[in-house]
Amino acid sequence: MMEEEELEFVEELEAVLQLTPEVQLAIEQVFPSQDPLDRADFNAVEYINTLFPTEQSLANIDEVVNKIRLKIRRLDDNIRTVVRGQTNVGQDGRQALEEAQKAIQQLFGKIKDIKDKAEKSEQMVKEITRDIKQLDHAKRHLTTSITTLNHLHMLAGGVDSLEAMTRRRQYGEVANLLQGVMNVLEHFHKYMGIPQIRQLSERVKAAQTELGQQILADFEEAFPSQGTKRPGGPSNVLRDACLVANILDPRIKQEIIKKFIKQHLSEYLVLFQENQDVAWLDKIDRRYAWVKRQLVDYEEKYGRMFPREWYMTERIAVEFCHVTRAELAKIMRARAKEIEVKLLLFAIQRTTNFEGFLAKRFSGCTLTDGTLKKLESPPPSTNPFLEDEPAPEIEELAIEKGELDQPKKPKVPDNPFHGIVSKCFEPHLYVYIESQDKNLGELIDRFVADFKAQGPPKPNTDEGGAVLPSCADLFVYYKKCMVQCSQLSTGEPMIALTTIFQKYLREYAWKILSGNLPKTTTSGGGLTISSLLKEKEGSEVAKFTLEELCLICSILSTAEYCLATTQQLEEKLKEKVDVSLTERINLTGEMDTFSTVISSSIQLLVQDLDAACDPALTAMSKMQWQNVEHVGDQSPYVTSVILHIKQNVPIIRDNLASTRKYFTQFCIKFANSFIPKFITHLFKCKPISMVGAEQLLLDTHSLKMVLLDLPSIGSQVVRKAPASYTKIVVKGMTRAEMILKVVMAPHEPLVVFVDNYIKLLTDCNTETFQKILDMKGLKRSEQSNMLELLRQRLPTPPSGAEGSSSLSLMAPTPEQESSRIRKLEKLIKKRL
Repeated sequence: MMEEEELEFVEELEAVLQLTPEVQLAIEQVFPSQDPLDRADFNAVEYINTLFPTEQSLANIDEVVNKIRLKIRRLDDNIRTVVRGQTNVGQDGRQALEEAQKAIQQLFGKIKDIKDKAEKSEQMVKEITRDIKQLDHAKRHLTTSITTLNHLHMLAGGVDSLEAMTRRRQYGEVANLLQGVMNVLEHFHKYMGIPQIRQLSERVKAAQTELGQQILADFEEAFPSQGTKRPGGPSNVLRDACLVANILDPRIKQEIIKKFIKQHLSEYLVLFQENQDVAWLDKIDRRYAWVKRQLVDYEEKYGRMFPREWYMTERIAVEFCHVTRAELAKIMRARAKEIEVKLLLFAIQRTTNFEGFLAKRFSGCTLTDGTLKKLESPPPSTNPFLEDEPAPEIEELAIEKGELDQPKKPKVPDNPFHGIVSKCFEPHLYVYIESQDKNLGELIDRFVADFKAQGPPKPNTDEGGAVLPSCADLFVYYKKCMVQCSQLSTGEPMIALTTIFQKYLREYAWKILSGNLPKTTTSGGGLTISSLLKEKEGSEVAKFTLEELCLICSILSTAEYCLATTQQLEEKLKEKVDVSLTERINLTGEMDTFSTVISSSIQLLVQDLDAACDPALTAMSKMQWQNVEHVGDQSPYVTSVILHIKQNVPIIRDNLASTRKYFTQFCIKFANSFIPKFITHLFKCKPISMVGAEQLLLDTHSLKMVLLDLPSIGSQVVRKAPASYTKIVVKGMTRAEMILKVVMAPHEPLVVFVDNYIKLLTDCNTETFQKILDMKGLKRSEQSNMLELLRQRLPTPPSGAEGSSSLSLMAPTPEQESSRIRKLEKLIKKRL
């Protein structure tokens, strides 16, 4: 009973002492302990087992019990001390709270007293400074009144003096006085409601109006619109009048400038009237010589009369340019039929030189025509076509050198006067464009004639295939035309010139490149009648000569050069033309034409080497492979194929040394053509004995090694073949080797043979399997069982693949197509 009561007491105690996890965590953080007795999940059994792990340890049980009792006694003492210490805590806390409340009340009372004293001090300061503020306001108002009265006195006196000086034309004093009166009058804008102030303002405006009319009358008298200028030159009165005009309404200044420039250029309009001989383009130099003399004359006579900030010399030159542009446009419209290319370019050259002279002499700050553009210096480039060279002299290429004395265009980074006169020539640039069309046509014809006269380029295997010199000549001429036209205009004429460029790029590709490619004797993989006759007589298939191979490579290199340079030409044209017209410049079609020439050249090279290997493959298919008794060295047909490869490939590689990527394309295309054809002829080798299959396997391996070495065959420098080419050769020739391995395998048992076929040939199908059975010489009755077994063993194609397979069966494969061509060749031979 005692034990049961103790257990119930322990359970009740544990229920009372069960703490929440948050409280337990807080206790552990405040009183960290490693003692197992302090843990919340204390287990008495585990703790006892820890103290007495073995029976021998029970010998110390009394000592352990004494330690635990001592610990319990200490805990009881600590608890008792804490409980006693908390007896008076509540009373002490209440006492401390009351003392704090009393201290807060005392502090609040002191703060209130300080606030009251501060308010009283502020009120006292306001009473003391009230009189001082009144005195400050009085002083400020008095100062303003005195200043205003002084300004009013100055304004009234200034207006009287201004009116008197205006009547006496004392413009020098008026210039200084008027500016001061205007400055003083600005202080009275807020007093315009006062009648006297408003009256003074009106008198100032009236004086300004009178001054403006009077100065205009003085200039009209000194420089009448009709008649000659007053002798004796400018006077000091007019010089001072210009200073006054600077202060008056800007329209007065503009009127003075306009009338003076008009009077100054009146002689020019008379001398260069439309009906005068000197007005035509061949004497355009005289116009610019006249204005240069006039500018010098102005500087000597009137340079000091007008203020420097009026830029009168530049204004005269700009107005002369506007008048000249209008006059030239009018006379060229009237005599458009008389404009020749030589004359037009002469006039444009002289005009651009004059514009360059203006750019050196003046800053262009008076230009008001927003349509005028500034030249942009081209960015530096390492491109030979885009190299930064001085602009070529503007001259007609058809005329003899030295006929025109043409100084180089001034090298200035910025010419604000560009086009200020020469803009008038733009509507007539069609004459220049038509001339370039004619010249380019003659140039292309000369290229054709030179090629026929000189013949194909000489073989040169040391430096690679040479680019035809005519191609460089064509693009040099293009560059000169482009620079010339961009100096004349960057608008529609540049688009017209681009169209001409496109036309003759295509003609060059057709007449010079495509037109001179050697004609192949084969067409679509079949032979012509002449080649069949030669083959029948026992001669070899016609091949390209060494000169023809070099010519094809040279044309290919030229087409590549033209392709790259045409792209550069397009970029340069877009830089030269207006931004709004860049979208209309597109030479993609011409670049595609040169790409077609490159593809045709590569195809010719492939067809030539492919056709040279055809007799050897034909000989392979006609050998009696069932009669081969032993395996020896490589067969004669392999030697023949290797011989043709060693003859052609080194020549092609050396002549395409500058265009390695196209030599790689040639190798890839040849491999893609030769390997399927080799497999097709391989299927024709039937029946084959075991020894014959081994010989064929040896030959196939020899061809595979030769093809892998094709890019560097016959070269002293051995280079690793491109990975793309190696992958094609390995894949194709490995398939040929797998076919022969299947042929070599015994066909019994049938299941093992079929499984071996499926395993070796990843693209296995019934058609290929039947060809292999034909190579083994099996009868049709035996083949039917094996074909049926193959259909059962083949993996089932996924849904949707049946339609694609049926379509693939409908379309002839390259092997089937080649077989049909061979049948046609045999039929033609029989009839012959």
